[in-house]
Amino acid sequence: MKSQDIRKQFLQFFESKGHLIVPSAPIVLKDDPTLMFNNSGMAQFKEYFLGNATPKSNRIADTQKCLRVSGKHNDLEDVGFDTYHHTMFEMLGNWSFGDYFKKEAIDWAWEFLTEVLKLDKDRLYVSVFEGNEAENVPFDQEAFDLWKQFVSEDRIIKGNKKDNFWEMGDQGPCGPCSEIHIDLRSDEERAKVSGFSLVNADHPQVVEIWNNVFMEFNRKADGSLEKLPAQHVDTGMGFERLCMAMQNVTSNYDTDVFTPLIEKVEQITGLKYTSNEVKNISEEQNKTNIAIRVIVDHVRAVAFAIADGQLPSNTGAGYVIRRILRRAIRYGFTFLGTKEPFIYQLVEVLANQMGEFFPEIRKQQALVTNVIREEEASFLRTLDQGLQLLDNVIADTKGKQVDGAKAFELYDTFGFPIDLTALILRERGFELDEAGFEKAMQEQKNRSRAASEVSTDDWKILVEGNTETFVGYDQTENDVKITRIRKVDSKKDGILYQIVLDATPFYPEGGGQVGDKGTLVSANESIEIIDTKKENNLILHIAKKLPENVSASFVAKVNTDLRTASSKNHSATHLMHLALRTILGTHVEQKGSLVNPNYLRFDFSHFSKVTDEEIKQVEDFVNQRIQEQIPLIERRSIPIQQALDEGAMALFGEKYGDNVRAIKFGDSMELCGGIHVANTANIWSFKITSEGAVAAGIRRIEAITGDGVRAYFANQENTLAEIKETLKNPQDTIKAVISLQDENAKLKKQVEQLLKDKAKGLKGDLASQIKEINGVKFLATQVDLDANGAKDLAYELGNNETNLFLVLATATDDKPMLTCYISKELVDAKGLNAGQVVRELGKYIQGGGGGQPFFATAGGKNAAGIKEALEKAVDFVK
Repeated sequence: MKSQDIRKQFLQFFESKGHLIVPSAPIVLKDDPTLMFNNSGMAQFKEYFLGNATPKSNRIADTQKCLRVSGKHNDLEDVGFDTYHHTMFEMLGNWSFGDYFKKEAIDWAWEFLTEVLKLDKDRLYVSVFEGNEAENVPFDQEAFDLWKQFVSEDRIIKGNKKDNFWEMGDQGPCGPCSEIHIDLRSDEERAKVSGFSLVNADHPQVVEIWNNVFMEFNRKADGSLEKLPAQHVDTGMGFERLCMAMQNVTSNYDTDVFTPLIEKVEQITGLKYTSNEVKNISEEQNKTNIAIRVIVDHVRAVAFAIADGQLPSNTGAGYVIRRILRRAIRYGFTFLGTKEPFIYQLVEVLANQMGEFFPEIRKQQALVTNVIREEEASFLRTLDQGLQLLDNVIADTKGKQVDGAKAFELYDTFGFPIDLTALILRERGFELDEAGFEKAMQEQKNRSRAASEVSTDDWKILVEGNTETFVGYDQTENDVKITRIRKVDSKKDGILYQIVLDATPFYPEGGGQVGDKGTLVSANESIEIIDTKKENNLILHIAKKLPENVSASFVAKVNTDLRTASSKNHSATHLMHLALRTILGTHVEQKGSLVNPNYLRFDFSHFSKVTDEEIKQVEDFVNQRIQEQIPLIERRSIPIQQALDEGAMALFGEKYGDNVRAIKFGDSMELCGGIHVANTANIWSFKITSEGAVAAGIRRIEAITGDGVRAYFANQENTLAEIKETLKNPQDTIKAVISLQDENAKLKKQVEQLLKDKAKGLKGDLASQIKEINGVKFLATQVDLDANGAKDLAYELGNNETNLFLVLATATDDKPMLTCYISKELVDAKGLNAGQVVRELGKYIQGGGGGQPFFATAGGKNAAGIKEALEKAVDFVK
């Protein structure tokens, strides 16, 4: 059965059991600070398990894109070395929110696997929770008895807390689970060793395929368990592993989930992949297999993350995506001999494979392809740069062991993979101080963990029931009661308190717009709200202290100055989006935004620089809409399909409900939950302040509105007045500036000519100062030239002299520079290296540098060290 059909069979089966089929949530999470990526099927349903929202159906089924590369669940380093771990994978799931429980979950799991898919019952094993006295949780007798109707007792494993008690995190809903495992070994192997003994033993052919979690408890902050008010079912089946079982192979990579990608890599590289069925392969072939598995796995994770709106970057989730891609590039570079970008070519195969069920990959195919290609080209250049840096590290190494801390610096600062460093060192007869590297790595991890460590108390519920609402579209002030509070202890921010209100006017951070600030005022005190965020459908008001009487009545007051400024920038963002699509083309799509009171930032897909003329056109377009005084048309709750049919723009990577809020200003219509002006006239004016590249195919515009534009033009006016005053108030300022530029250009040419003449004059003087030491013509001296003059002089002398070792020092504006020239015959015969010379001598001027073996320069900041540097230069030739 093809993978496409397996997915359809699963969803059709659970639809027949009364489940609502929902699409996968984006792989990158927006509303959950505890998770960077969706790492399980249940992540998008957390708000239902926590009781903070009501699901549209009590029975749901889906297939969820998951990514396990950070935090508690991190499979990255296993990928490629075995045949069943992945970065991105699909999790098939069926869910019950307070509806059916263990009986139906177990019955339907068995029915689907054995009657619909017709898997061999004799190859299946199940597990149930053995209980835990310390937690006061008994053996799961109910699940055990339910399974006995399908399998004999010798196929039911009693699992411990590690294997058979599932928790979403340190706190929150949890419960015992019942796993289904399949034994895919040959009949001969099964006859020798029972599959029972290999369950949960990391055997590549005895694998878990389905986990049924019975959510019965809530894990509190103190570690204790309490019963949930309702019982839920949370199941997850590994799609790729199920395909392996259905397609009668012993590796996920031998299924049609991966084979089209593998075939494309083979076609590009000319190398062959051997399936898991082939035994006794060579070490070289094994390395090729691992590299190909890494690449076809990683391209899926990276492509879907980009399609969902997460671009590679140097921080947060973007850094994780960049790391995954760089790992793939490095394996291609080292083991497949790929020195040019090639991974981007796999995106087309992926789009054809998965575009039917995940339309985002097809819709974003051009963007994903371009971003990956540019990232590949950039990192391949970094690899070249890293090789040069590694040369420098080797040159500075005494003995045969390279300092682990220096290797870590290469890894941490330049993204140079440590395994590649170790490989190159071995090839050159050196070894890596692995203990030193691990120590530096651990120290960084400890620093990072300490900086981001957060402990959270349990919610203290003051008002029972899910009563919280948002009234901020209509009000900036409201009478409120506190419904729940929670203390958060963060190393970064200190002690903070999260306060939830019953009917808040505060807008929580979302859709690019920052959260509101303001105050909570009672009869006796005023509490400052420093930020507002949303987490699992709760609006959290962040404060540095709690009210003395949390049960009092309060007035929640939004800071209207800040909100008004943000609303102007947000509405202008919508108008600018329309302007960009009108002027640059409909390929333009929003890829990120920030809306705060001071300015707006907008990232969008476009493959060339926006010209000055186009920027002017965008500004004119937006300002024209401001002058037209277009009123806001807000539709609070409209069916999403109706909104899309009417032309509303939806953003990829955002999770929308069945009903959405649509914001319309004339021809601009977008799905948006943010705060907007009532009329475009309120924006007053719009001005773009910068435009530039963020990533391949992604541009960024920053702009201002309202008071920001007023301040901008006032500043421009002051600057112009200062320029006029400096130029003695000419009648024509532009003409005066042009005249000044012309005069400056003439003077520059004169100075250049004078310096050249000066260098020629010095050439004769310096030639007479050259001494011969050990067969080397040596000179180290300071000259009154700039860096370019010193370079010209060095080459002039080098062209006239053989066996020359020359060090020239300059100090323009008290900034010292050392220039080293070594004749090529000395480089070859005596192993002298100009780069190594300037690195050593640069220490005396508190600087450093590098270059080629025959010519190199070093800059510094201590001109007083020039004398000693020149004195030490002779040591290289003595």
